[in-house]
Amino acid sequence: MAKTLIGVLFFVSLIIEYYSYQAIKTLTSKKILRRIWIAFSISSFLIIFVWSIYIDRNNRAQVQFLMGFFVLTYLPKLVLSSVLIIEDIYRFVFYIFKKTTKRAENHRENSSYYPDRRKAISTLGLGLASIPFFAVIEGIVWGKFDFRVRKITLSFPDLPDSFDGYKIAQLSDIHMGSFDIKDYNKIEKGIQLLNEQKPDIFFFTGDSVNNYADEIKPWLNLLKTIKSKDGKYSILGNHDYGIYVFGAENKSAQEKNIEKLHQYHSEIGWDLLMNESVKLHKGDDTINLIGVRNWGAGGHFPKDGDLQKATEHINDGEFNILLSHDPSHFDQKIKQFPKKMHLTLSGHTHGMQFGVEIPGIIKWSPVKYQYPKWAGLYRENDRYLYVNRGFGFIGFPGRVGIWPEITLIELKKG
Repeated sequence: MAKTLIGVLFFVSLIIEYYSYQAIKTLTSKKILRRIWIAFSISSFLIIFVWSIYIDRNNRAQVQFLMGFFVLTYLPKLVLSSVLIIEDIYRFVFYIFKKTTKRAENHRENSSYYPDRRKAISTLGLGLASIPFFAVIEGIVWGKFDFRVRKITLSFPDLPDSFDGYKIAQLSDIHMGSFDIKDYNKIEKGIQLLNEQKPDIFFFTGDSVNNYADEIKPWLNLLKTIKSKDGKYSILGNHDYGIYVFGAENKSAQEKNIEKLHQYHSEIGWDLLMNESVKLHKGDDTINLIGVRNWGAGGHFPKDGDLQKATEHINDGEFNILLSHDPSHFDQKIKQFPKKMHLTLSGHTHGMQFGVEIPGIIKWSPVKYQYPKWAGLYRENDRYLYVNRGFGFIGFPGRVGIWPEITLIELKKG
């Protein structure tokens, strides 16, 4: 499978490089400029190829350099080559049309009437390619710190009266192992923005680290400053297990990592829920908060989330909020579960850290082809799912169009 994927990527990269060069070839006849382009393209390809072989995947700087350089190099070229491919389709259709019409009779003496590439199209391609180029730079330098508060109001006819107006703050996927300590002040501003919302309760929906529990250690004092009136609760995400460094079969190492992470969560005042529930009290009313371990579709994700165990002390008809890291759990299990989960809070997707969101016009990210429910609010079977876009990042060291999120959900009776 891995070899097949590498082969496909290699083939696609060759097509991208070929068409990108065609644009340069069309725009300039100067050999020196063409040679510079070729030299840059070959050098970039070799850097990515060699680096991907010898990279230390536990070295944050190396991983972020590789992913950033790859996206910055090939995303603009992908846009450029797409424009030229569309032009080639037009040129081919035009050629066939002329070949099969009587007008071709006028060109018998000139067998070559295939349309030439137009400089205007190549210029347009370069102009369009500059958009993702500068967007990626912006996303790497500033975008990953452009924290946004998204406010949602949800109404429920069976919400206990005392919880009318109750405010929930949610963070997800903080991935503290991706941040550099020199950016402490920038992360601190994000936490301050969260505290400014003055939530009644705080929920964290998984992936506090990339791999190792100790990645969160430099940030404990900052995370302690998160404030909420009625407590702070957390769950595990797939990265919290450490499976990408210990291996999926090494359950012993995973559990040790989780145990250590559990201690850190306790130190910062987060109650880590592991297939269990607690009752939240307000006045004379209660609602149930359920937190499960990771459950994700696909063979490489842990499937430890046990709804049956987590809800064993919950009665039918009670109001329930569920924390489950992976939104695929909602479609696979939660929406059909006999005990109704009124609201499920998830994360995991990050919105792929790349996409376009213009309210009321467009909401798109490549991740939607893997996760139909990938960001924002969804409703099905009279149950809500909210997917947080993530506070941090992993791999690609930035965010383009999908900004880091702080969610504030207000519950209303009605």
